[in-house]
Amino acid sequence: MMAMLFAQRVILGKTEFNAVPAKLKAQVADILVNECGLPELVPAEFGGTAEA
Repeated sequence: MMAMLFAQRVILGKTEFNAVPAKLKAQVADILVNECGLPELVPAEFGGTAEA
């Protein structure tokens, strides 16, 4: 549930991905890449295409 909240905040631009709590980063990355189709918001180390 918290991962979805942070994913939405990243999508809306209210939170940067690097500000997501470490325990949730993998889950948030999965949501952004696989459910929302937004790999450009996720750093490459978490399976996205954004530069760190």
